[in-house]
Amino acid sequence: MSEEQNQPSAAAAMPDRLSIDPRSPFHDAAVFERDVGIRLNGKERFDVSEYCISEGWIKVPVGRKVDRKGQPLLIKLTGTVEAFYK
Repeated sequence: MSEEQNQPSAAAAMPDRLSIDPRSPFHDAAVFERDVGIRLNGKERFDVSEYCISEGWIKVPVGRKVDRKGQPLLIKLTGTVEAFYK
């Protein structure tokens, strides 16, 4: 593999807001072709459902709780958000 394939291109920059839910308007399947990592306040999180870098928040599920439609119940955590490709 050449170095050019390992380096993310300018076109592959992380979006400001991204969701894993395909029903969301912020879902982008092309981004998920590679592994995405999220850090909140310097600590890597593995349970993020949605994030927004400019507003400084992530949404994570609350245990096994679900709403009345069967979707995971999410809470919003605030701080410094960093998104990166692994």
